[in-house]
Amino acid sequence: MSCPIGTDEINKLKLFIGFCSENPSILNLPQLEFFKTFVEKLGGQIPTGDPGNFSGSADEKPSEQKKPEFTPTAEPEVDDPESDVDIETDGCVEPDNEPPQPMGDASKEPTDEEREQASDLRGEAAGHFSEQRYQDAVTSYEKAIQLNPTNALFYAKRGQCYLKLNKPNACIRDCSRALELNCDSAAAYKYRGRAYRLLGNWEASAKDLRQACKIDFDEEADEWLREVQPKAQKLEAHKIKQERKKAEKAEHERLERIKRAQEANKRAAEEQKRQEQSFGGAADDGDDDEDFDQADLLNAFKDPEVAAAFQDIMTNPANVAKYQSNPKIMKLITKVGSAMGNKMPNASAAGGGGFPGGFPGFPGFGGGAPGFGAPGGFPNFTTPPPPTSNPKPDLHDDGLD
Repeated sequence: MSCPIGTDEINKLKLFIGFCSENPSILNLPQLEFFKTFVEKLGGQIPTGDPGNFSGSADEKPSEQKKPEFTPTAEPEVDDPESDVDIETDGCVEPDNEPPQPMGDASKEPTDEEREQASDLRGEAAGHFSEQRYQDAVTSYEKAIQLNPTNALFYAKRGQCYLKLNKPNACIRDCSRALELNCDSAAAYKYRGRAYRLLGNWEASAKDLRQACKIDFDEEADEWLREVQPKAQKLEAHKIKQERKKAEKAEHERLERIKRAQEANKRAAEEQKRQEQSFGGAADDGDDDEDFDQADLLNAFKDPEVAAAFQDIMTNPANVAKYQSNPKIMKLITKVGSAMGNKMPNASAAGGGGFPGGFPGFPGFGGGAPGFGAPGGFPNFTTPPPPTSNPKPDLHDDGLD
């Protein structure tokens, strides 16, 4: 008894059974109640439980319905920048938020008279400073700056007055302007470094004070540097540690991405292998074993070369020997023979026996290949043995048997 189900339906059934074997709880879906009842009638048991979110049909691939989740391994922790740094803030002050002080016209070129007047105001400011009247000193330096805005020392000295008034931001602005005018102003580096210390910016303070001592060593600047140096070095070491941890985390994430990609490729390969097994073997590779139906045969006969060759063969089946070196013709002959139940890998394999019982025709072609005058197939379709040359006479033959 032949199977009443076609090949395509059988392959689909294999795929469905394979999927149910891996996910038996899917049979609890209402749409598959009929199959569940059938299995239970045969004595099978369906596990109870939620079938999950299977919204697709039975033809869908399991990989499309359920994807395994990737659980990354623990990654390096990156501490908060100040999590393990204990820095005392004694001696620091609240930042001043007053409007910026006047800086003078940078494009102005002072006259000799203005330079002389600015110098007198500088002396006046120095007197106020020595008497600890720092605000008056600031006012005198402001007048001097208006007369001669190109003198870097005026800005640095006014910044020193702002330090005494606990206005570190104003000091930083003045000293930065002084350094724009004279990048080698040791006084500007010194007072700006001290202002950074009052704000608790230890690293910037140490950097400026080092530069001040490098340009023009000063005992007071060196004393201030020795105060902030340990805290700055502690912060610098902590920053290096944080950068190292960030680099380790980035490397860990890179390796995790590689691992996820490798696992995804592995799952894809396993899924492909499982699907091939569920269909009864590897996918067809397009050789002589592939299915060959009537539509393929009709398309093949549209080729004039193929049609002419088959006409020639049907006129005289022995003519098949003429096409043994033509792979296109021999491949088609082999496939037609396979479709008719006579597997013939190559023409020589026929061994002169042809297709046993004749070539009974292809269904749907009126008992044979239309237009070729061979109803019922290719009778006596044989392949003659390869021709042999006439043997040469034996010169020593005496004519006796």
